[in-house]
Amino acid sequence: MSNLSKLEFVPLDISGKSYISWVLDAEIHLDAMGLEDTIKDKNQASNQDRAKAMIFLHHHLEEGLKMEYLTIKDPVILWNNLKDRYDHLKMVILPHTCYDWTHLRLQDFKSISEYNSAMFRIISQLELFGDNITDHDMLEKTFTTFHASNMLLQQQYRETGFKKYYELISL
Repeated sequence: MSNLSKLEFVPLDISGKSYISWVLDAEIHLDAMGLEDTIKDKNQASNQDRAKAMIFLHHHLEEGLKMEYLTIKDPVILWNNLKDRYDHLKMVILPHTCYDWTHLRLQDFKSISEYNSAMFRIISQLELFGDNITDHDMLEKTFTTFHASNMLLQQQYRETGFKKYYELISL
């Protein structure tokens, strides 16, 4: 039978490929519901709040995962079990994301919009790992990846003295 109630975000699948974004979404929603303490170790959450958190978390698990963790009644235990199971994916994603950042080239995209989208996707992933990408970094990445035939344009943009990435992109 299909689940007829509305999901706030994509459920975590058994492969864990969406784990990082799922964790962020779950934390934000639990916080908005006043249930953020229910997933912290040694919390003093009421039984009612723990039950609400479990319902919410179970609701955002795909059926296979839900069945695996069916007997767990405490959200902090479920949270920690999922973390133990999938948190290693960060170490798989980080090298790939660093590679993507290193090899991001403006000339590889058909439009500025596609380049911009790829850049912000990579930056978001890097920020998850604690890297802080500044406007200066984004400007330099863009300037240094101009195609050789556009070196004059690159020089003109540099001389303009942009301080914010959005200033360059809006031009």
